[in-house]
Amino acid sequence: MLTFRPGMALIGLWLAVLLSGCGQKGPLYLPEAKAPPAASAPQNPPLKP
Repeated sequence: MLTFRPGMALIGLWLAVLLSGCGQKGPLYLPEAKAPPAASAPQNPPLKP
């Protein structure tokens, strides 16, 4: 007769946890830092006297 072995259940649980990470989608690299935005024109032009 088979007996319950908690060690085997724990190994099966860990295996399921480890394999659940397979197939994750996303970039496999760190994206390069984007260049800072160029200086834009002032929002309010100076008033002419």
